[in-house]
Amino acid sequence: MDGALLLLIFLIAVALLFDFLNGLHDAANSIATIVSTRVLPANLAVFWAAFFNFIAFLVFGLHVANTVGSGIVSPDVIDDRVILGALTGAIAWNLITWFGGIPSSSSHALIGGLVGAGVAKAGVGAVVVAGVSKTVFAIVLSPGVGFILALLLVLIVSWLCVRSHPVKADKAFRKLQFVSASLYSLGHGGNDAQKTMGIIAALLYAHGASGGKFHVPFWVIISCQAAMAAGTLFGGWRIVHTMGSKITRLTPMQGFCAETGGAITLFMATYLGVPVSTTHTITGAIVGVGAARRVSAVRWNVAKDIVVAWVVTMPAAGVIAAITYAISGLVLR
Repeated sequence: MDGALLLLIFLIAVALLFDFLNGLHDAANSIATIVSTRVLPANLAVFWAAFFNFIAFLVFGLHVANTVGSGIVSPDVIDDRVILGALTGAIAWNLITWFGGIPSSSSHALIGGLVGAGVAKAGVGAVVVAGVSKTVFAIVLSPGVGFILALLLVLIVSWLCVRSHPVKADKAFRKLQFVSASLYSLGHGGNDAQKTMGIIAALLYAHGASGGKFHVPFWVIISCQAAMAAGTLFGGWRIVHTMGSKITRLTPMQGFCAETGGAITLFMATYLGVPVSTTHTITGAIVGVGAARRVSAVRWNVAKDIVVAWVVTMPAAGVIAAITYAISGLVLR
């Protein structure tokens, strides 16, 4: 087995490790609301979320994978060192925020890593402006859409249930949360796993192992969905606590509205091929349902800290990726 093939296998393994950590880090996005409302205990909720994470490839196309693989930096710039830098930047930032219990974006850490390593190799000309602009725009848009949809859903549902007995309504929404949590986990698996698919497909293209044409092989799809589902099974409990109870207290009805609003946002973004942050989306939705009750129900200082982490994520991962790219030149050529 030659060195180039060994390196390719190693980098694919690192990409799948990132995917696993993505699931671990972002498990909170899928299960925080259903756990905080006590509809499901945490150990069962992660199995529920992992299953829908895995089967997401049956529902969605590969629009996001194509954007990440060829729409962030020019495919001609991508090589082993760029991929290693991008993955190292994303993994390092994921671990830092995971240990700190900060719900940052794995997606934007990966995008920031790609940009940082790509610029380190070929300057700003390596950046595909349209793809990066779309991603940066989504940083603002996805939590905003999640916020508005969740807020509207709370108002609509509250009006429809105004004459319902509180106990009966609570029981109904506990059942409906199984549906909304499933949809959100499906959207999470559909959008986030595709980012790693795009990285591996770009790597195969750079090694000439994709027949001269960028595409995502089926084994890559299955591997990425499985790695993300496995990460979700381990759960990111510190972030679950932040998402599920520190921002605002949730009832089953509010949990249903937050998950449904977030799921709709993810479905639209995945269809359009926009690599959005599932963390940003569900955070916006949770803030929306809290604000629908009363503005003071939201712990705005916690929300502010989360937003700061959002802003820092891409440049922080980009700097780590650029440094890794430079250092890797001592070993890789």
